[in-house]
Amino acid sequence: MIHKMMILVVISILSLVIPGFSQSPGAKPSFEVASIKPNSSARPRIADEPGGRFIATGVPLRMLMGFAYRGPNLQLSGGPGWIESDLWDIEAKAPEGTVAPRIGPPDLSAPDIIALMVQSLLEDRFQLKMHRETKDLPVYELTIAKAGLKLKLSEDQSPPQRPGPGAPRQSGGAIPRGAMRMGRGEIEVTAISFPNLVQTLSQLLGRRVVDKTGLTGYYDVKLQWTPDAFSAAGVGPFGPGGLRGPDPPAPPDASGLSIFTAIEEQLGLKVDSAKGPAEVMVIDSVHKPSQN
Repeated sequence: MIHKMMILVVISILSLVIPGFSQSPGAKPSFEVASIKPNSSARPRIADEPGGRFIATGVPLRMLMGFAYRGPNLQLSGGPGWIESDLWDIEAKAPEGTVAPRIGPPDLSAPDIIALMVQSLLEDRFQLKMHRETKDLPVYELTIAKAGLKLKLSEDQSPPQRPGPGAPRQSGGAIPRGAMRMGRGEIEVTAISFPNLVQTLSQLLGRRVVDKTGLTGYYDVKLQWTPDAFSAAGVGPFGPGGLRGPDPPAPPDASGLSIFTAIEEQLGLKVDSAKGPAEVMVIDSVHKPSQN
């Protein structure tokens, strides 16, 4: 059952916020070496690892774009159908000494050099060209539900630390602090900051989420819902543009529950539709890369 094959996503990766995008040639750092190959797998994984290594397995281009260019107000628009259907494996390494070890979760207002290198990779190998627009678009406003907040504060309110070099990868059992497991229609995370949780909900819902709660601190979250077939809330950690694979059954204890209802009943948060300014990154042109 695919929904039981959980994906471990480190919060420091999932919640990156990328600075302003520039199309000036040579303005961004780039990887020293990079390999791109097609993949038919249905288990996506994106990770930046110690030593400046970037690994993506079985991911569509739109998901890679979500990692590289994502910001709190950013949405992606346009492009051919294959940017969602074709899957890719990427292995890349930054030049020695250019990526300092990260301690704890990233500063949500600071640049991330690996994400900038992925931008360079996409613009070079996929010949990706885009421009930004600001539009008044549908957004979601997040408030505390009338029944009261049900989020659980983590016992340890110190910032979670990033796993050190050589730390084993976990595919089951207890979730390390600051890490997330995601499956179709379920998500579990420990010690997530509230801004990171809002960003995660934005990616799951496929629309900018405006925080109106005033909440701070680190939380342990477990959320289960019944995803619609191929909806933003059912295709993985990066919202629209996730995998368009088979539609596996949802967790049995989440039968018939929409993600909006689950957020309210299980977290005590209310999601309401609204309108507000949002950045849209419009794809002007893109091409499939040559294999290597």
